[in-house]
Amino acid sequence: MGITMIKISSVYFAVGILLGYYMSSTHSYLLGPVHVHINLLGWTSLTLAGILYYLFPALAEGKAGKWHFWLHNIGLPIMMLSLSLVLVTENNAFLPGTAVGATITAVGIFIFVWNILKNLKAQ
Repeated sequence: MGITMIKISSVYFAVGILLGYYMSSTHSYLLGPVHVHINLLGWTSLTLAGILYYLFPALAEGKAGKWHFWLHNIGLPIMMLSLSLVLVTENNAFLPGTAVGATITAVGIFIFVWNILKNLKAQ
């Protein structure tokens, strides 16, 4: 799972970089919050989690690792797409999608933290 997570994080990195490139080319930084969250929660956090899953396979063996993987990768795109729509359309009707995506992502991250605290042991 660690390697898969690192590969997915590289896709988030490419999306974040493309979004940053677009913003700097157009001199419109409206999507700055989306850019930051994609790079932080998609690229950086998932890369670090993937490294931990790779270095400590016991973290990836149980259900907690799988739950973290899926919740993080379902919630983050929902949150980012919804937030993009809120910002671009200036329509708060998309805010519930942002909240749902953020909640799903946060639950996945809390499961990850619980997994680390419970299962990461000195070898």
